[in-house]
Amino acid sequence: LIIRASVEDSLAAELEDAARHWGMDALIEVHDAAELDRALRLKSPLLGINNRDLNTFETTLETTKTLAPQVPEGRIAISESGLFTPADLAGRGARSFLIGESLMRQADVAEATRDLLADPVPVPA
Repeated sequence: LIIRASVEDSLAAELEDAARHWGMDALIEVHDAAELDRALRLKSPLLGINNRDLNTFETTLETTKTLAPQVPEGRIAISESGLFTPADLAGRGARSFLIGESLMRQADVAEATRDLLADPVPVPA
């Protein structure tokens, strides 16, 4: 279940509890520092950092680069949107990624996925 951190705190907590009740994980999606602060008040370890500005629909990987270092240990920063190449995955502070559109636009999704993962992102020791 994806929960936007911009929703009212009590609703977000209720959705998170409902997801747990049904055996689901909740991914709390953030777009900026204020939303990240709200997301950190929830229990879910999964924090999706969406690189797409929902007002302008512009995408910048700087969003992940800025917010991922603020995600505390024990939580998982997941970079979302605007990821097309192995270089996009490296050096942004996230170790998990949600990739959809860039793969779905490819003629061969399996090959595009292999290409994207061919140069693995180093995992810090």
